[in-house]
Amino acid sequence: MQKKDQNRLHQVVQELVPKTVVTTKNKAKSWDYGYNEKYDIVVISKDGTLGEIYDIQGLKVGLPKQPKEINTKFNKWQIKELPKELKNIKTIFDWQKRDNNFKSKWVDYIEREFDKREYGEWFTNNGEPTYITGTHYMYLNWTKIDVGKPDFRESNRIFYLFWEACKADKRSFGMCYLKNRRSGFSFMSSCEAVNQGTITRDARVGILSKTGSDAKKMFTDKVVPISNNYPFFFKPIQDGMDKPKTELAYRVPASKITKKNMDKKDELFMDGLDTVLDWKNTSDNSYDGEKLLLLIHDESGKWDKPENILNNWRVTKTCLRLGSKIVGKCMMGSTSNALDKGGENFKKLFYDSDVTKRNANGQTKSGLYSLFIPMEYNFEGYIDEYGHAVLETPDESLVGADGEMINVGVVDYWQNEVDSLKTDADALNEFYRQFPRTESHAFRDESKQSLFNLTKIYQQIDYNDSLINQRFLTRGKFMWKDGIKDTKVVWIPEKSGRFLVSWIPKPEMQNRVITKGNSFYPGNEHLGSFGCDSYDISGTVGGFGSNGALHGLTKFNMDEAPSNEFFLEYVARPQTAEIFFEEVLMACVFYGMPILIENNKPRLLYHLKNRGYRAFSINRPDKSKMSLSKTEKELGGIPNSSEAVKQAHAAAVESYIEKYVGLDLDSVYRDPDEMGSMYFSRTLEDWAKFNINNRTKYDATISSGLAIMANQKGLYHTPKKESKISINFARYNNKGALSTIIK
Repeated sequence: MQKKDQNRLHQVVQELVPKTVVTTKNKAKSWDYGYNEKYDIVVISKDGTLGEIYDIQGLKVGLPKQPKEINTKFNKWQIKELPKELKNIKTIFDWQKRDNNFKSKWVDYIEREFDKREYGEWFTNNGEPTYITGTHYMYLNWTKIDVGKPDFRESNRIFYLFWEACKADKRSFGMCYLKNRRSGFSFMSSCEAVNQGTITRDARVGILSKTGSDAKKMFTDKVVPISNNYPFFFKPIQDGMDKPKTELAYRVPASKITKKNMDKKDELFMDGLDTVLDWKNTSDNSYDGEKLLLLIHDESGKWDKPENILNNWRVTKTCLRLGSKIVGKCMMGSTSNALDKGGENFKKLFYDSDVTKRNANGQTKSGLYSLFIPMEYNFEGYIDEYGHAVLETPDESLVGADGEMINVGVVDYWQNEVDSLKTDADALNEFYRQFPRTESHAFRDESKQSLFNLTKIYQQIDYNDSLINQRFLTRGKFMWKDGIKDTKVVWIPEKSGRFLVSWIPKPEMQNRVITKGNSFYPGNEHLGSFGCDSYDISGTVGGFGSNGALHGLTKFNMDEAPSNEFFLEYVARPQTAEIFFEEVLMACVFYGMPILIENNKPRLLYHLKNRGYRAFSINRPDKSKMSLSKTEKELGGIPNSSEAVKQAHAAAVESYIEKYVGLDLDSVYRDPDEMGSMYFSRTLEDWAKFNINNRTKYDATISSGLAIMANQKGLYHTPKKESKISINFARYNNKGALSTIIK
């Protein structure tokens, strides 16, 4: 048996709401379903109570209060089969023909099923009281999938709790789910399409996928069979054939059968539902101008050119709103293709859906809420009988959900697969995308186009992902002490800061600046340098433009500082260019280190010169001082137009990666089991995508490469030419009393 507390997909939030408030409102059953602004929680309870509060990847979800009595008979999820006497009843009209004695016998059962559909279900699972939503109940108990009935999985429970919160939250347009292959999303979303479509009047449910044929297949192979296999009391009368190809039209609703209406005649049930489920071909304008109750977005990470999931979402998002009011929801889910095959757009959409980053209206940039469940929690064959993932290899075999024995932990299985693919970079990256354990795995790119060693880069990214609790990167900002410029700079940790740092020098090493008259010189030049990719114009057309980027890198040193290690990353575009210039200057002053800047955008260079910091600006390292142009002598910096500079810059990054990133299996620079020390994953990802022929959008690569070149400037000095003039001096034989000339 596994540990009961092994689940790490959520955290229980303690003491967020005062106990007295919870008790009082639970007694009155006055907790409203939806977003509670006062306590910043989304209440998914529909019975007016509040129980445990889950934090699911930044979203706080309030569950209903645990009831006093829970069925403990099976101690795990058990399907409730339709009673035999009801199996022959196919439609509501068949029910009407039965006598009242028969109806009276079964009406309580039918009412309970409707209540479970609405309020959810509690059951005991491995000794633990466990709550599932009504939608999850419909999936587990009344949905037929390709292997029969679904098994209970804790990962799916978290998925449905999160989805219920998306539905309840008036600020949310739905979810963006990053998944692993064979996670069951297509069936779960199809189930929700049928579930919503069969209880809502005058509504439309739409389906999109990576291609029109995929959307059609989902409709015909999943949605229609699920609808047809519903028990009669959940199934409306549909218009048209039993196995439609284009749309399901529900004309007669599945009205809730109760004791009061069980003997009513046909007229009660002939009030049309008028709800339609259909699919559309894949295009940017699919469902444009339509009003949707629910949009199922399957395989959204695989929209290949010319189709664009971002463009489509901008259009279909309007189908879910009336003015500022959100009237429909989107259930979006997918694995990711390689970045240039649709993955890049899905990646952007996923990160634009971060619930921890909201605008003034309380919404994420996309309007969706992102959810990622690592593959180890949802991998077939490694789920035990209680629905929990078998993460580590057990001491004794465990019974799986399918009745088979589990002898190996899923993490070991996954690692064995990874080890077998280490010599095939593209196969490995495809495996990562299909079965990701981290978000960075899910968005792995193909190696064919990469200029640098992707294997090392991704080794480092994986390592960084595992350092969440072991190594802390601090986010913050720099400020002039007491607001007085050109004095001392102080570091202020701040979650919204634009700087990310891994090393802060000791107080005595901070602000080492040498003052000579009105000029300032870096006092820690021996410790390291900065590289910067600047910009000149504050505003850009349409709000788009490259970021400013700054990187700090140490040299080999014997001081109390890391050696050959990036310690600072800044990739941002503040409101004005002047803010960026000042932030760069403050970082240089705080660390006392010089900076190498691209000089094709000279405003930052002028900013340094005019403030007296010309000595901080490094001259281009590939030329002697005598060979510099007048402007280069005046400002410093290095051009980005020269082909030689481009090649030298790329070679510098390449060399750094080989020496200090990932594993050094040949033991040339360090022990083979010692991981590299590059902790800034955003920059690593930029290196992975870098295109030397189109450098514009790779700000982090440009900046970090300049920092490397600055530290290695001695390598670029032009070697002294040997003189062609031959001077022959006379030579003498000093043997004997007198020296004689040697002829």
